[in-house]
Amino acid sequence: MRRLIFQEYVTLDGYAAGPDGGLDFFETIAGQRDADNLELLDSIDTMLLGAETYRLFAEFWPTDASAGEPIAAKLNALRLVVVSTKLESAPWGSYEPGLVVRDLDAVRALKAEQSGKDIILWGSITLFQSLLKAGLVDEVQLRICPILLGEGKSAFPVGGASPVNLDLIEARPWAKGGVLLRYQPTS
Repeated sequence: MRRLIFQEYVTLDGYAAGPDGGLDFFETIAGQRDADNLELLDSIDTMLLGAETYRLFAEFWPTDASAGEPIAAKLNALRLVVVSTKLESAPWGSYEPGLVVRDLDAVRALKAEQSGKDIILWGSITLFQSLLKAGLVDEVQLRICPILLGEGKSAFPVGGASPVNLDLIEARPWAKGGVLLRYQPTS
């Protein structure tokens, strides 16, 4: 069975975006994040996104704007799967368009495919929370940025959510003060 890895950049106080949706805090770990993601991209062949994150990614990654980004070529070569009940198609610039699936059963089937590498879920907080609750997330990767925002969009369920226990797989500090944390849900 293929593994589903959720990766999110978060602030030290757990925000995945600023109060205005901004992601400027990513720059606090510039350089190191690209090296780690290039290594990660060798182990995956499928990118899973929710509709909102797909729209954000589609505006940048399959365009000329991403030409100078170290991970652009590998990211654009991934198989794209978008989970959405509203999108009819998922164009990806001049690359192969993404496959639109409607529900978690389709994600379950994707994980069960006999061939293929791991699957990465970037961003897509609402989708992540649904997948985690359904037991479909195999690894949670947090890329901690050394900044406190005080407010913003939380990366994690709040209010009434059931606790999810995680086991630490790896903790790797970075030169600029950031940290890569890798967890797996406790069996």
